[in-house]
Formats: sequence, structure tokens, C-alpha cells
Amino acid sequence: MKASLRTVRLALAEPLRISRSTLSARDAVWLTVEHDGVTGHGEAVTSVYYGLDTATLQRLLAAAGTALTRFPDPESALYEGELTNPDTPPAVTAAVEAALFDLVGKRAGLPLHRLLGTAEPPVAATARTIGITAPADAAAQARRLAASGFEVIKVKAGTADPEDDVERVRVIRDAAPRARLLLDPNGAWTPAQAEALLPRFAEIGVEAVEQPLPPGTPEALGALAERSPLPVIADEDAVDLTDVRRLAGRVQGVNVKLAKCGGVRAALRIASAIDASGTDLMLGCLTASSLGLAPAVHLADRARWTDLDGHLLLAHDPWTGIGGEDGVVRASSRPGLGVEEVGAYEDVA
Repeated sequence: MKASLRTVRLALAEPLRISRSTLSARDAVWLTVEHDGVTGHGEAVTSVYYGLDTATLQRLLAAAGTALTRFPDPESALYEGELTNPDTPPAVTAAVEAALFDLVGKRAGLPLHRLLGTAEPPVAATARTIGITAPADAAAQARRLAASGFEVIKVKAGTADPEDDVERVRVIRDAAPRARLLLDPNGAWTPAQAEALLPRFAEIGVEAVEQPLPPGTPEALGALAERSPLPVIADEDAVDLTDVRRLAGRVQGVNVKLAKCGGVRAALRIASAIDASGTDLMLGCLTASSLGLAPAVHLADRARWTDLDGHLLLAHDPWTGIGGEDGVVRASSRPGLGVEEVGAYEDVA
């Protein structure tokens, strides 16, 4: 097998503000693995929160690509070997696994969901995120999304004045009265604030709240979930399988991102761990291209909540194949990940 890298800049259509930062662009490093004339692709994106800059991703993915050359074929690498070292960041492991799944699926003539035992291509209504913005802008975005077919809207929260968040959610509810609303403060509230605010958001019609408390206090998050009028979904407190086992049965949901947990198979282990525990699965993502989102879309039939809109936030998506513009993501029936490169990107040195 041979491996190569390409680094591109992914610009957002407009800056996305959340409680801890504002994002306008991020770099993506594409790993291509080739064997007998067939290629597979995977993507990892930079993240300040996860401590992944461009140079780090390039170095780690280059090392992982070199390590793959010791395997005689992609099947043995995927099913018999350790893809990366134990201390490798999960986002890198997920990208390597995705490239191998893409390659193995193409060689077998099977899409990823078939490799995972699902006969029909998963289809799911995805949430679409509205960042922290002025109420008038939030309402206009909500109207556009509803008109485009989106049934689920996720609203970012966590401003210095919680009343701003309440007002933003109210105008979004008025602008899109039939939409299911999710709320995500990204850990910005104290327990006292959460206790006071969650009943108000429940009255407005919010369906569930992600990570209302700062990460690092899973006991407090579990205690809040016991009293909350809304389902509480752990995100930053639910990084890996150990975290999820600690929270299973104590929170109503866990947000699984492949770049956070380490890939498709790690996500499936988490899904198995919470089965019948009273904790449901949410599939989330980072802002990335359709290449980066595709592996998770092949798992979408397993989730109660699907938040796979990262590619929809881009000014130009350099890959295609999972849809979402009408509010519904669809796994492709084409072999492998089922995505195709269409260009419209800026290379990064």
C-alpha cells in the first residue's frame, strides 16, 4: 500500500460563533491510501479545542500512512492490525480507519454500511446549527432552513447574558414553529444557571440540551440530568468509551463524534455500551467536508439525534455524496464511503 497527504483550507460560508470561540475556517488533511490501483480517502480537520493544528495532523497522518506499508493489503490493516499507536489522537485514527474502509469497500464493491451489516443505506433528518447571533439574523436563518426542509434546528447558546439565549430561541421557535429544537451551550452554564434556565427552554419547546455544564464534572452533569425537564446529552464529557460507561443511564444522551472517539468501530462500541441503558445515541461532527462526514452518515440509522451538518456550513464543499441541503443526509450505495471529489478548495502548503 502507498499513502499520500493533501492539505486544504475549508472556509465557512459565514463565521460560526459558539460560547467559547468563533470559527471562520479550518484546515483539512486528506489521507489517500492506494493498493492495486484502487484508492481510499479519509479526512482529519484542525481543532483548537482538541489541540490539533495543521502541522500536527500532517505529521501524525504521514506517520500512520508509512506504518500502513507493513501490511500486505488494506483488509489485513483494517481487520487484523492496530491502525495507530495508543497515544495517537482519535481524529487521526478515525481518518486512517475511514480511508481503509473506503478502500476495502471499493475493492469489495460494497458501501460502508454493508460492510457494517446494514442492508439499506441509512437516511436521517439532520440538525442544522444556528450560531450565537442577533435575534433578527437567527429568525431569518430559521425561516430559510424551514423553507428548505430542515426539521431539526440546533441553537448555540452560552452568551454572557442568558436572556440573549432565551430571546434567540424564542424568535427561532416563532420563525420555525414546526421544527424540533436542540440547544447547545457548549458547557457555558453553572449548575445554578442550568437549573434556572432549562425549565424556561422547555416551555419554549426545546427538545434536548447538549452539555449545559463545563466538562470535567460528569457527576454534576448526571445529577442535573436527573432533575432536568429536558433530556441532557453529554458531549465534551463523553469523549471515549470509558467516559460513556460512566454516564450511561445517568444522562439521556451522548454525542458521539468520530473525530472525538476514534472512528466508526469506536462509535459502534459506544452504541453497544449504552444499549438498553436509558441513554440514547446522538451522532455529531466537526465542521468538515462531505469526506469527513460520510463515515458517520453510514451509522445514522443507529442514532436518536443526528447532527451531521458540518459540510453544510462550508462556503464550498470539495466533496459530494451525502446530501443534507434539504435537511436529510443519505448514505450512498456506491462502494466505500460513497463520496466523490468535486474541487472548489484552496491548497495549504
